[in-house]
Amino acid sequence: MKQVLLGASGVGTSMFALGTATFGDSTDEAEAGRALDVFVDSGGLLIDTADGYTGGRAEEIVGRWLGRQPAEIRARVLIATKGGGYTTTAAMNEWGNTRHNLTRALDTSLTKLGLDSIPLYQVHAWDPLTPLEETLSFLDNAVRQGKIQYIGLSNFTGWQLQKAVDLAKTLGLIGPVVYQAQYSLLCREVEWEIIPAGMANGLGLLAWSPLSGGLLTGKYTTDERPRDSRFGAQLDRGMMHDNYVAALYSSHVAQDRTWAVLKILHDIAATRNVTPAVVALAWVTARPGVSCVVLGARNSEQVAANMAAPDLTLDADELARLTEASDPAPSGYPYGKFGAALRARLLP
Repeated sequence: MKQVLLGASGVGTSMFALGTATFGDSTDEAEAGRALDVFVDSGGLLIDTADGYTGGRAEEIVGRWLGRQPAEIRARVLIATKGGGYTTTAAMNEWGNTRHNLTRALDTSLTKLGLDSIPLYQVHAWDPLTPLEETLSFLDNAVRQGKIQYIGLSNFTGWQLQKAVDLAKTLGLIGPVVYQAQYSLLCREVEWEIIPAGMANGLGLLAWSPLSGGLLTGKYTTDERPRDSRFGAQLDRGMMHDNYVAALYSSHVAQDRTWAVLKILHDIAATRNVTPAVVALAWVTARPGVSCVVLGARNSEQVAANMAAPDLTLDADELARLTEASDPAPSGYPYGKFGAALRARLLP
């Protein structure tokens, strides 16, 4: 698997990371262990989890798996986790980016993962109530204490990301090296401000949900309602907030764009003798600013199938066809014609 730098750091990692949001839920511990084994055996280095995934069970599963590995694997693999995110079950002072909550969250993550130091610790989401100075000073202190090694941000908007970088520099604090954002052929709004802000500051993008919750695997057609994926499960639970769900069901324009993208994915996949998922992943890895792509998988077979993506390089025509078909084409100010030319120069 292609090796890259972890954002603005000098640490090496793999082009693909393995996401663990299903560990302890639809993926039981035995299958999670097999998925982790396949990922590492394929050259994967970065395992991404969070304290809020499946009520903390995901971190526990990753920690037990890591504890069974030989010293050479433990030395090579990078564990990334997140803290501070909001969940509907969290009690008062058990969420948010306060010093109080992050102290508890970080210490709990260290225990569950069985680590003395977490290679990458990420703030899971923006906290509108806590002063950013408080959050950044906590993270800086955690690095200096040796509890974490590198800092990341997750689900920040462009202005929030820029403010965090500027404030860290102004206060002389250790700043982030990466940020996480949802990015796929069906979720490209991050190109308007978030990705340019990251590139302007030299931060690497960890792109999550690159297959739009399974929609870009090519398993679905216009008359087939998905049921066997995270996408289908969200529909069953009425969770219509994610961009990849809205991309299919929010409007006729969005539906037309979705099916146009899927048709091109199928055409290229047939020509290249790979799956549509591999083509969709190859598009994301080729995009400017992307440092690493976080793969979500419910089982080891899905991990193994997607490991072919690092070997596929799309040609200029294939990239252009997918990019043109998937463009959300904003019409309003300032993202429409006003900013289209500048965006095309930065993110062709």
